[in-house]
This record gives sequence, C-alpha cells and structure tokens, in this order.
Amino acid sequence: MSHIEPKVEQIQTFASNADDSTPIVMINLLRYREQAAYAADSGAEACSGREAYQRYSAVALQKVAEVGGRPIWLGACSSTVIGPEAEEWDDAVLVEYPSKKAFLSMVSNPEYLACSFHRTAALVDSRLIATESAMQLLKPMES
Repeated sequence: MSHIEPKVEQIQTFASNADDSTPIVMINLLRYREQAAYAADSGAEACSGREAYQRYSAVALQKVAEVGGRPIWLGACSSTVIGPEAEEWDDAVLVEYPSKKAFLSMVSNPEYLACSFHRTAALVDSRLIATESAMQLLKPMES
C-alpha cells in the first residue's frame, strides 16, 4: 500500500502533541513514479515523477522559508541496510521547521495547497516522519 497524503487522524495526532517551543525536522522518504500521474484536467505538461516533484518543490520551498523553515539535507538513497528489502526509496530530504505550528501553517497555505497536486502526481510512495531533537541520547556512555 502506498502512502502519499496524510490521514486526517495523523494530522490531528501530530497537531495535538505539539510542543510549539521545539524545532522539528521532517524526514521525507520519496519514491517517484516513472511518469507523473496528473489528472487529465490538471493542465500540467507530461513529465517524469522526479520532474513533477521539482515543480512542487519550487513553490513548497518558498512556503517553507516563509514560515522560518529550511531544507537541511537532500540525498539519493542507495540501499536499505535495515528494513524490508522491497521498500526502496529514491530520495531522502530533511526539512527543519521552527515548530509544529510553523509546519501546520505552511501546509495549510493556499499557495502551497495549490501546488501540492504536483507532489501527488510525482510520488508512488512516501513517508513523512516528524522528529524532535534528542541530542541527550547521543552523549557517550560513562565507564
């Protein structure tokens, strides 16, 4: 089963657990369609899934910046070391937001919503994982 759009319950849980004083990093795992799956009435020119995602990103990154967020890393996925062998990803993207409220504001922006059809057309599967800093877990153990 592919996952492209969040379920209402997932957004509600994310919003209700909001500690709005904590920055978050969203981990995006992306698998592109070979050919973007635009609706016939979309008006979008045919292209690859990766190209459709770039169309989405051109607007989305502006909206990320408007709420104080920023992309912090993009990488091509080369292999899964731990995980289902059949679950492969094309790209991983890390985007930092100053808060959950900032993220929610961005994804409800009318201009963002207007470009999101490119993302839907681009992807065959995705994951969006919200993370908060846990640096205390990375301290060396005392002997």
